[in-house]
Amino acid sequence: METVALSVLLLPFLSALVTLLFLRKHGNIASLLSVATAGGILALSLFLIFAGQGETFSWSVTWIQLAGWELKFGFLIDAPARLLLFVVSFVGFLIHIFSLGYMADDNAKARYFGGLSIFMFSMLGITLADNLIMIFVFWELVGFSSYLLIAHYFSTEEAAKASRKAFIVNRIGDFGFLIGIVLTYWIFGTVSLTELATEATPDKVTTFLCLALACGFIGKSAQFPLHVWLPDAMAGPTPVSALIHAATMVAAGIYLLLRIEFLFTPEALALLALLGAAMGLYAGFCALVQRDIKKILAYSTLSQLGYMAAAFGLGMPGIALFHLMTHAFFKALMFLGSGSVIHACHHEQDIFKYGGLRKRMPITAYTFLIGVLAISGVCFLSGYFSKDAILLGAYNLNLPVFIVLYAGAILTALYMFRLYFITFE
Repeated sequence: METVALSVLLLPFLSALVTLLFLRKHGNIASLLSVATAGGILALSLFLIFAGQGETFSWSVTWIQLAGWELKFGFLIDAPARLLLFVVSFVGFLIHIFSLGYMADDNAKARYFGGLSIFMFSMLGITLADNLIMIFVFWELVGFSSYLLIAHYFSTEEAAKASRKAFIVNRIGDFGFLIGIVLTYWIFGTVSLTELATEATPDKVTTFLCLALACGFIGKSAQFPLHVWLPDAMAGPTPVSALIHAATMVAAGIYLLLRIEFLFTPEALALLALLGAAMGLYAGFCALVQRDIKKILAYSTLSQLGYMAAAFGLGMPGIALFHLMTHAFFKALMFLGSGSVIHACHHEQDIFKYGGLRKRMPITAYTFLIGVLAISGVCFLSGYFSKDAILLGAYNLNLPVFIVLYAGAILTALYMFRLYFITFE
């Protein structure tokens, strides 16, 4: 198992390295290498997911030793890791394929696909890591690779500013996360997730500690007050928006919370639930007045991340993970649909300059409509099951949070159908 896990992790790194050293002027070969690598990652990930009959697998080896202190490098593959591994590898593979067509005429294709490979490497590292320092190393790599990808069109002022903003705002959250990791080691004498799970007793855990660790989530998942970078990050290519800002990178924050849920006090959880619900409502109002197709989807992502945070804060981490999974798929579907529209309309993103596209682009229109129905929570589509579970849990556990989330759900249906009707009808 450890050989397969190591192969999953190192494949995209090797792909990025080969692209950097040999293929910078050979965009077509670089793109095929990157897509083949993503296919290999998916195949190996499926083996990891289904091998071992769902049992937890852990493996570690000493990485650095300084006097009596040692830092381990290892893997922890349990149920949440298997789920995120599937989302990252499957959605990542489909986005790689979509990118072949979308970036066909781009002069910097090699740089783009190299950036995608570095991103996959970083994201898989977060998914498989078994200790907080290893998570932090890959956490920073995700920040670096997202900066590269958002700044793909760096010759435009919008992309240059957006990438700097994303990088700086994420560093603020990561600084809090780093303080949390130092405090964790100081209090418990370990950063291993399995050891922390047994060491974390109510008398040792403090609200300040879990809020410091939650800073990493607030930055990466663009929650208040560090939400300002995500709408601007739409300056990158649309497949990047789908991969980073819909399916995987922003989900890393929720995944981190699930990894360290045993360190959270009831006060910290209550605060996260309130912040998440408020973010769900606020982002809904923002989306309602946007003209840019990708910014509407970006604010909608902020809103759904608020739902996940609220579910976690209400003590339902499994349901938060379920919504992460369903959201990754229907939001990636809508981002790729918007990419299809933008590509067909010569990179125009103002929805009021579209209209009646269903007659010209029926496949895009109907697939996009499925995504809209799913995020709106229409019966028998994936979004219905996860959103309904969150709303039911909130109704039973915290009525004010339920009311705010319910208002957010109504707003979601309003702004998504506004987007669909203006664009396609």
